[in-house]
Amino acid sequence: MQDSNSKELGLYVHVPFCSTTCDFCAFYQERPSKKGFEQYFLALEKDFLAHLPEQKFSTVFIGGGTPGLLSALQIKELGKLIKQFGVLPHCEWTVEVAPNEISREKIEAFLEAGINRLSLGVQTLDPVFMKELGRDHNVSRALEAYKLVRNAGFKSVNLDLLFGAPGQQLCDWQDDLRKVVELDPDHLSTYCLTFEEDTALYAKLAKGAISIDPEREAEFYEWAWDYLPRQGFGQYEISNYAKPGMECRHNVNTWEMNDWIGYGPSASSQINRVRRKNFSNIEQWAQALLTEQPLHYEEWTELDNQELARDAILFGLRMNKGVKVNRIAERFAMDQSVFSGIINFLNALVTEGLAEQEGGNYRLTKEGRIRCDAIGSELPELRDQLVAI
Repeated sequence: MQDSNSKELGLYVHVPFCSTTCDFCAFYQERPSKKGFEQYFLALEKDFLAHLPEQKFSTVFIGGGTPGLLSALQIKELGKLIKQFGVLPHCEWTVEVAPNEISREKIEAFLEAGINRLSLGVQTLDPVFMKELGRDHNVSRALEAYKLVRNAGFKSVNLDLLFGAPGQQLCDWQDDLRKVVELDPDHLSTYCLTFEEDTALYAKLAKGAISIDPEREAEFYEWAWDYLPRQGFGQYEISNYAKPGMECRHNVNTWEMNDWIGYGPSASSQINRVRRKNFSNIEQWAQALLTEQPLHYEEWTELDNQELARDAILFGLRMNKGVKVNRIAERFAMDQSVFSGIINFLNALVTEGLAEQEGGNYRLTKEGRIRCDAIGSELPELRDQLVAI
């Protein structure tokens, strides 16, 4: 059987430190401390040595947490560590940064480290909703940070935006997007606010202090889908828009079920038909690495070609280009008859107006994209239909 790996290999580094916790955030994080930073870097090098791939990385994504909390010296150290283990010449290097952590010194350190794409967590340019989200910066600081980043020489700058905040109306979201378009970034990521357990917003929801309005959220989605492409930002995934050629290669690599390796506490990987997640605890993650004990993981799942092929369709439907079932069958060395249940399901979506089909390519319509999560949950399995070539 053909290996599911492609020439693309992504690298993800999780920097878990955050000075504050936003009301909507459920990601693993640690308060910054001298001991924590020292332990993190010692264990991170061991993590690389323990999970070193044969091929070089084609994309790098440094997320968190807040990677911008690292000092300029630590940023350079991280860049040297990554380069030591091999990246391709035209590698896409992304770092996520919060506006409050931006400084000229750190920007210079990012560029020296090799980072060529910066994602700025603006979230909103509305002061009222900035407060609702519990962000640690105000609108003027976000604009100041963007100006510094924009003028620094990064090849690509992304702005992260959230919508669906309590009390936010469609006109507020429209105003937010118009302001952002005027800033002229290269890429936009627009996410609907979700209420994750163990967050301040979830607690408010549980108490009835705020509520969810799916119809209002759908209006927000649809307005962005119509407006942003007319402003030169092509939509290539449900939540992501880019100027021509500025799509995030790292994310596309992940959605297409290519391999990536995650380093750091709570980082996830998909490599050699295994999905695993490092412990979401810096002490637990670091202990085994630093004492050279047998490594264990918070999660470990062995995958077969059926699961990878199905996920390639599942995530492929989130992308505007859609999926070609015959190409996925060929890639994972499976007879196309194995996909009969999925093809019937996709054809039913076409009949219902939720998808369109052209030349064997299936892509969701606007109504289908609104219902993408529900469609994904109903996508048939392949396991019981396997017919090997």
